[in-house]
Amino acid sequence: MSAEERRGAAAASEGPAASSGPRSPDGPSPRPSRRSFSAQYKLAIVTEYENAPNGEKGAVLRREGLYSSHVIEWTRARDAGALKDSSMPSADPQRAQKRPRRSAETVELERLRARNAKLESDLLKTRTALDIMGKAHALLEQLSESAEDSVEDQELPALWKKR
Repeated sequence: MSAEERRGAAAASEGPAASSGPRSPDGPSPRPSRRSFSAQYKLAIVTEYENAPNGEKGAVLRREGLYSSHVIEWTRARDAGALKDSSMPSADPQRAQKRPRRSAETVELERLRARNAKLESDLLKTRTALDIMGKAHALLEQLSESAEDSVEDQELPALWKKR
């Protein structure tokens, strides 16, 4: 038996577990998808959760496969008015319409205006800092001059006088 025949026989005897890649003949398992819930379902669960006695609230969550954070988030959305039942007509028809998309020019213009406002603010801060530094420099010069004048006015001790 040649070396190639031995390798082929060894590979055949090892089976599919020895090969690299997915172990399932169908390929890798599909990626899990994010769950989404309708507004009606969310309202029903929040109502059921709030009406359940204290010992039964966890049972509602387990039965539905939910977390308490879901109910907290949905309750906040309901209280803010963002979670409305689709079977109930909206009180404000303007809110039901989608906001028109902004053009690329509008987006760029808003970005440039915001940048311009930030740069103007930075310039004002820099000018204020320079003004303060100028005043501090003038004050230090004035203090230095007055200190020199006061030293000249005072009589020097005998040790400091020239002989």
